[in-house]
Amino acid sequence: MQRTVREKVAVDDAGDARADRVSLMNVAVLGAGGGGLAVAYEWASQGHRVSLYAQRTHDHHLAPVRERGGIQAEGVLEGFVPLETVTSDIAEALEGVEVVFVVGPAYATEPFGADTRGHLHPGMTVVVCPSSCVGSLAFKHAAGVDLYDESIVVGETSTLPYAARASLHASVRIFHRFDTGFSAAAAPRSNTPRLLKVLRHVYRNTQEAAGIFQTTLQNGNPVIHPAVTLLNAALIERTGGDFMFYEEGVTEAVGRFMKAVDDERLAIARALGVAILAEPDLGVRQGYMTEPNYSTGYSTAPGFRGIKAQNELHHRYLTEDVGYSMVFLADLARHLSVPTPTMDAVIHIASIVAGEDFAAERARTMDNMGLSGLTRERLAAF
Repeated sequence: MQRTVREKVAVDDAGDARADRVSLMNVAVLGAGGGGLAVAYEWASQGHRVSLYAQRTHDHHLAPVRERGGIQAEGVLEGFVPLETVTSDIAEALEGVEVVFVVGPAYATEPFGADTRGHLHPGMTVVVCPSSCVGSLAFKHAAGVDLYDESIVVGETSTLPYAARASLHASVRIFHRFDTGFSAAAAPRSNTPRLLKVLRHVYRNTQEAAGIFQTTLQNGNPVIHPAVTLLNAALIERTGGDFMFYEEGVTEAVGRFMKAVDDERLAIARALGVAILAEPDLGVRQGYMTEPNYSTGYSTAPGFRGIKAQNELHHRYLTEDVGYSMVFLADLARHLSVPTPTMDAVIHIASIVAGEDFAAERARTMDNMGLSGLTRERLAAF
């Protein structure tokens, strides 16, 4: 096994299960996109036995990994690690597994949850990484796990701890990896200490979130991606995304758009009594950015350098970050009587641009997550 992780990321930051003499675990990663490959790579590089799973319709993502026998990482983490199992058979993927990472966009959470029905058992820990919007609840509903079942730890992280893109030939390019500004919570919250104990095997500085609404509201993707995408829609269509999303796509006007969305997100958090950081402040804490502002903070951000734009408008920057996350945030805001004119406008315009009525689809709402009947106080206690 070629292990050069320490050349780019210090052991004190990344953690090393072998060096610390902690027990090695059997880990399954559900999802073989850039995030899934990054999670699988780092946990395997720390000595844990990792299985990688994707549904049969996405087996083409697994084929190069299966052929190569593992994952090649490039960028801030480098090296090759073999994987224990590479499969589209969920029973095989979860056999003997203690920890399950559900890594993918919000619209993959429920399908992965449904796949795991009948394969989860007491003592397992499931991490929805990232939450996107109350991802732990969405997973539990789909997996048939009662919300208050504490025998299986189901939790979520505020974000994915990498900026990563899958490449050809079973490789992943990791543009940035951070271990600060990363929080997690379980549902119910009483399981959070057990969740943190698992995550800190590799993500040493994982912070305890004050519940799943903090992890949900701290997610900055709905602030960034839709604004940059919508104000660069013509350029994306004209060039097929042949420009740098942050370096060239963020200007002062785009920054003002992002700030207007973020102001509403922060207002929702205040109404719920949840403490979160403004998106640029979090970006600096996580090491992506050096300037805490909405314009040059992003266009000059070291952690975003070299990331190209998407090649089409019907992309997760709209289908996920608007269709799931922003629709949920706007619904939560209505529940709390917080006005969100900018988010409402983004949902409407993004629906036109993407050719999909996100508001009507109601992919993730207070009602379908079983939250609509709860008071502000009960929501804050999650």
